[in-house]
Amino acid sequence: MPLACLTDFQALARERLSKSSWDYIDGGAGEGVTRDDNVAAFKKIQLRPRYLRDMSKVDISTTIQGEKISAPIGISPTGFHRLACTDGEMSTARAAQATDVCYITSTYASCTLEDIVTAAPRGLRWFQLYVQPDRQLNKQLIQRAESLGFKALVITVDVPTLGNRRHDIRNQLDLKTNLLLKNLQSPQEGSGMPNLQMTAIDPSISWNDLSWFQSLTNLPIILKGILTREDAELALKHNVQGIIVSNHGGRQLDEVSASIDALPEVIAAVKGKVEVYVDGGIRSGNDVLKALALGAKCVFIGRPILWGLACQGESGVEEVLNILKKEFHISMTLTGCRSVAEINRDLIQFSRL
Repeated sequence: MPLACLTDFQALARERLSKSSWDYIDGGAGEGVTRDDNVAAFKKIQLRPRYLRDMSKVDISTTIQGEKISAPIGISPTGFHRLACTDGEMSTARAAQATDVCYITSTYASCTLEDIVTAAPRGLRWFQLYVQPDRQLNKQLIQRAESLGFKALVITVDVPTLGNRRHDIRNQLDLKTNLLLKNLQSPQEGSGMPNLQMTAIDPSISWNDLSWFQSLTNLPIILKGILTREDAELALKHNVQGIIVSNHGGRQLDEVSASIDALPEVIAAVKGKVEVYVDGGIRSGNDVLKALALGAKCVFIGRPILWGLACQGESGVEEVLNILKKEFHISMTLTGCRSVAEINRDLIQFSRL
């Protein structure tokens, strides 16, 4: 039976993955309140369609950081794609290139940056950095990504410590012994560092460090994990080029706002001075439309990409992205939006339930 929507891929991926792999991909922090809220919050937003607008031509393309993409949909940074598919991030990169969307590659990729670029040399890629305690390693990673043609640096800010992920504790999941972290290499080691601790993220990083990162690269710097007006204002003050409103898929601090609920506060704070993106809970074309109506420039998806990989590898990821693009095209057509520029706040209202 054909897979018709993203949740079809979710159901099939659950059947195909081992319990520990599924729990790692699907699980949230704590009781999973925020993970579930990310999806549920979209259902509280209703659409206000407009008709008789000549919808014979609908253009879903847009730009992010000056680069054209086929739709305002991209791939969030998630680690260890080889949990879901043998070719891992190489398959993801090829699917992103084929569908002409942006792929944010994780520090914790299970393929090297070089192999990912070789697999999809024409794809638009950003590099996501988990700041390591070894500052020289950060410098090497950033400059390596820039030299390989990555177009932006995405710094994840919401992991001063790893969230409390109960499933992984119960399963005694130990990714570092199962998969090498291919991009965290020392000059003495030709392969990844299998003994690197997953928690080796620098807890001391602060706003004052951003100037150091800016001194290392000409890439635009985007902060991922902002949820409040106060932090959005500080991001502007420190001259970043973009913000991804994100709660890490509900995998870090449980019981924070759903990403879509935090988005309007951040949009209001930045006043259009930088591009704002959002991830967390996007499962349909309607969700993409709602996020853009609230001010996001683009959405990024995480778990559904891994579902696609688990189901059909590269073609599964491509299908997930194409389904989302097709649904978004339908959503735009049925609400009277001929271009992404026509999507605005008047298209939505919040349910009174």
